[in-house]
Amino acid sequence: MCGIVGYVGPKSTQEVLLGGLRRLEYRGYDSAGISVISEGHLATRKKAGKLDNLVADIAAHPIAEARIGIGHTRWATHGAPTDQNAHPHLGGISSKLALIHNGIIENFSELKQELLDAGTSFASETDSEVAAHLIAKEYEVSKDLVAAFGKVVNRLHGAFTILVIHEDFPDLILAARKNAPLVIGIGDGENFLGSDVAAFVEHTKRAISVGQDEIVILRPSGVEIQGFDGQKVDSKEFTIDWDASQASKGGWPSFMAKEIADQPQAVADTLMGRINSEGIVTLPEIDGLDAKDLMAIDRIIVVACGTASYAGEIAKYAIEKWAKIPVSVELAHEFRYRDPILTTNTLIVAISQSGETMDTLMATRYAKEQGAKVMAICNTQGATLARESDAVVYTHAGPEVAVASTKALTAQMTAVYLLALFLATGRNSMDPTELSELGKEMLKLPAKVTEVLASLEQVRALAKKMSNARTVLFLGRNVGFPVAMEGALKLKELAYIHAEGFAAGELKHGPIALIEQDQPVIVILPSPSDPLHPKVISNIQEIKARGAAVIAIAEVGDKEASKYAQNVWFVPATNWLMAPVLTVIPLQAFAMELASAKGLDVDQPRNLAKSVTVE
Repeated sequence: MCGIVGYVGPKSTQEVLLGGLRRLEYRGYDSAGISVISEGHLATRKKAGKLDNLVADIAAHPIAEARIGIGHTRWATHGAPTDQNAHPHLGGISSKLALIHNGIIENFSELKQELLDAGTSFASETDSEVAAHLIAKEYEVSKDLVAAFGKVVNRLHGAFTILVIHEDFPDLILAARKNAPLVIGIGDGENFLGSDVAAFVEHTKRAISVGQDEIVILRPSGVEIQGFDGQKVDSKEFTIDWDASQASKGGWPSFMAKEIADQPQAVADTLMGRINSEGIVTLPEIDGLDAKDLMAIDRIIVVACGTASYAGEIAKYAIEKWAKIPVSVELAHEFRYRDPILTTNTLIVAISQSGETMDTLMATRYAKEQGAKVMAICNTQGATLARESDAVVYTHAGPEVAVASTKALTAQMTAVYLLALFLATGRNSMDPTELSELGKEMLKLPAKVTEVLASLEQVRALAKKMSNARTVLFLGRNVGFPVAMEGALKLKELAYIHAEGFAAGELKHGPIALIEQDQPVIVILPSPSDPLHPKVISNIQEIKARGAAVIAIAEVGDKEASKYAQNVWFVPATNWLMAPVLTVIPLQAFAMELASAKGLDVDQPRNLAKSVTVE
C-alpha cells in the first residue's frame, strides 16, 4: 500500500521524489521520507503525518542537490506512524545504506532475532529495518552490493518491493519485487522507479513492468533486470496512455469531486472501440480466451474486494440474465481459503482498479493452479493482475487519486455489462435484435451520467443538513442492493459514521428493529415498470410508519416515490440492469458532501489506502 519512488539522473532529485510522492500519497499518508546521496554522503529526511510535514522539514533543513535518491509515503503495518518508523531506514554500522519497503516481511521476527544476537541495534519497530541491516551486513562481508542484495531478498518471505541506495554507489539504485507492485520509467540519461506510473508520468511515458521475483539494477545509463536466481530477464516496454494533468485537481476542491465529475468520460472511454453504432459489442483484447474457451464456460466466479466486489454483484445479475451462465461472487480474501471446487470450464473474473490488490492476486493464482481460466477487469496498464491473467478487459477511467473509488466503479460496471453482452453474443443466448437494443442503450449512458451530475444540488444541500447524523441505512432490491451496500461503504469511508446496506426484502427479517424516529434511510427504487417497484414502495411505507426519514433515488417521473418519500433524487430512465451506473452517483456525492460538511479530508480518509497490496 505504501508509495515508492526512485530516481537517478541529472534533474533535481528532491523535486522528482517529492513530486512523485505527491502523486502517490493516496497509497498511504501515515508518514513520508526521502534519502539522497548529496555531496558524496547519504542524507535522509522523514516525518510522521502527511507529505506536507516532510516538505516543511526539508525547507527548514535543506539538503544539497543530488542526482540519485529514493522516497516513500507510508501506510503503517508494523509499528505506529512515527518519525522513527517512517521510511527510509538506514542499515549498517556506518548507516551508509538507505532502504524503503512496501509490503510485509512475514519472517522478520526470526531475522531480527538473528541480527539482535549479532549485536545489531534497531531504531524502529518496523519489519523493513531488518532488510536494511541484513543487506548492509552482507555487503560488509562480500563488498558486492548487487550480490548482497540478491542474497537477502531470497531470504525474505511475504510481500515486498524494496529499493536501496548506498553511499559507495552514487549512480545505482537496486530494487526487488515479490508480490508487490513496481514499475520502471525509462528516460534519456535518467531512469525512474515507482509503485505505479503516477510516480514518474510527469517525466516520461515509457515504462516497464517488473515481474514477480525480479531484481532491477538501475543507473542513469540504463536498466538491467534479473531474476532472484541471478539470470537475466527480458523486458517489454509499454507506453503510458495518460498524462500528469489527469492526476491533478484542475481547480476542483478535491480529487474526489473531480473524479465524480469525470464519470461521463470514464464510461465513454470504457465503451470506446468496443461497441458500434448498431450496439454490437466486440472485445478484441481477450485473445487469451478463444471462442472454444468461451463456449465451454459452465460457471463464472467473480473475485474482488471492497467497492470492486459490488461491481462483481452487478456482473452476476447481468451475465446470468443475458448470457445464461451461472455466476457467484466471492470476496477474494475468503475465496482460496475454503477450497472452492474449480474445473477447466470455470472462468474466474477478477476485478481490481489497481490490479495489485494482493488478496485478488492470490485468489487468481490459486484458481489458475486448479486449472480455471482467469479474466481480469483492471484500470492500470502493466498491472500484475493483467499480466498474470489469461485475458484482460481494461477500463479506461484514467488515474483515480482519491482513496474512495468513484469513476473506477462506474467504469467497472460498464466493463461488466460489455462482458455480459459479449458472452451473450458469442453463446447465442439472446435474440440479436434485443442484444443490439441493449448495446444502443449502453451508448446513451455517458449522456445520462452527465444528466445525473447536473442534478445533484438537492443531494449536496441535504448532505450538509445531515452532517450530525449518527447512522444512515440504505435499502435496495435486485441491482439496487449492491448499490445500497456501496452507498453505505462510501459513508463509512468518508464520514466515519455507522452505515449499513440491506436487501430491502430482508427488512422484516431483523433490520427493521433499527428503525427509530427520524432515522435516515436511503432507498434505491427500481423503475415503476419493474415488478419489484410496488414491493419496495411497501418497504418505504413500513419504515415510514415507524418514524424513518426516507430519501429515495428514483427514476424520473416516479410519482409513487414523491408520494411516500420526504426527499427524492431523480435519475434518468435506462435499462433496469444498467441503472446502478446512474443511481450510485448521488450516493457518492452525498457521502462526499456530508464528510466535507464535517470538515473531513475526502481524498485521504483515516486509516485507508488506495491499493491494498498486503493480505
